[in-house]
Amino acid sequence: MDQKEFSSRRKRLMQTMGRGTIAIIPTAPVRVRNRDSEYPYRPDSDFHYLTGFPEPEAVAVFIPGRKEGQYVLFCRERDQHAEIWHGRRAGLRGACETFSADHAYPITELDAVLPELLEHCGRVFYTLGHNAEFDQRVVGWVNRLRQKGRSGVHTPGEFVALDHVLHDMRLFKSKAEIRTMRRAANISALAHVQAMRACRPGLFEYQVEAELLHTFRQHGCVPAYNSIVGGGANSCILHYNENNMPLNDGELLLIDAAAEYEFYASDITRTFPVNGCFSPEQKAIYELVLAAQYAAIEKVKPGNLWSAPHEAAVKVLTYGLVKLGLLKGKPAQLIEDQSYRRFYMHRTGHWLGMDVHDVGEYKFGDHWRALESGMVLTVEPGLYISAGSKGIAKKWWNIGVRIEDDVLVTPTGHEVLSAAAPKSVADIEALMTR
Repeated sequence: MDQKEFSSRRKRLMQTMGRGTIAIIPTAPVRVRNRDSEYPYRPDSDFHYLTGFPEPEAVAVFIPGRKEGQYVLFCRERDQHAEIWHGRRAGLRGACETFSADHAYPITELDAVLPELLEHCGRVFYTLGHNAEFDQRVVGWVNRLRQKGRSGVHTPGEFVALDHVLHDMRLFKSKAEIRTMRRAANISALAHVQAMRACRPGLFEYQVEAELLHTFRQHGCVPAYNSIVGGGANSCILHYNENNMPLNDGELLLIDAAAEYEFYASDITRTFPVNGCFSPEQKAIYELVLAAQYAAIEKVKPGNLWSAPHEAAVKVLTYGLVKLGLLKGKPAQLIEDQSYRRFYMHRTGHWLGMDVHDVGEYKFGDHWRALESGMVLTVEPGLYISAGSKGIAKKWWNIGVRIEDDVLVTPTGHEVLSAAAPKSVADIEALMTR
């Protein structure tokens, strides 16, 4: 992402904040996996959205109208010994020259310098409750200033939740963000194609997962989330991720897996037969879910409410379940009673962006939000019929199907960013039997 993109975001944020304010955003800490082994580092999404700065131990501060510089970055200094062991650092000079900070301080001076920056601000934009340890530091800085009140030191009088402002910005994607997300979705689609080509009875779930991971890394990506690779009965477990069971002839394989490219997530689910050919029952459920997804995607356009795709999917699924004999009764009443939740227990999508379950409000008060151009969401209906389902014939057992795509709201409708991942019965069977 070009530094101009980050600069534009900072400018928009500070225009919203107004003068006499300050925003404080720490990045994510390093996380220990076990003992002295750490997880691969990833910055906090809000922090990275505004700075592009990739290192840990950093805090960004924004002070609209400050003559000495509106964007201040606290970060690690250069350290030849530490860099030999743990990698290069930008340092204070790099923070300014490479990452466009107006001024940079050593992170070790945060407790000394930040209270001075707070002195001249009446309103503090900060997200409380996300990092308890840092929350205490912020409150401590403000309390230190209050203790100096009699000597004329100005004390901030108001805290404002930064996430409310920033997350609405993140909900609307720029042209650069859309290009990045389109790339993430295309790489993920390649991975799903490779998984379909490699799949066959006798493999283990983790062997198919390896095909996904190989494709992600080949294209400079990491997984956007823990991959779900569930065969047979495991396809009916919504968040299954053990991925350690054998794949059997005649079963379905549900894969919910996608890449993160340059800090932007994709999110794709495909379901296909392990042996490359759908049984009649599998095909019936699959085509019902696919019809529901198409109906839901058609509702993705400016002006429609967030709930419209879900309502469209529920209608198609309920009518279809009645037709197949899996639900009994009048569809309208079954929808009102939410009887479909026996087989479809989640909603039809979520926001997508830097986080796979991305930020942004779904409702304003009690009312669903209207879709607008620049939003990106997933559309992911599914049906899950577990073994032993009461009153359900055995031929339907262990059929779990979810079909998920990433959809951009455009000025006139929508664009399916993940369209390169095959999903028709004919396309899947042709690919797998080639």
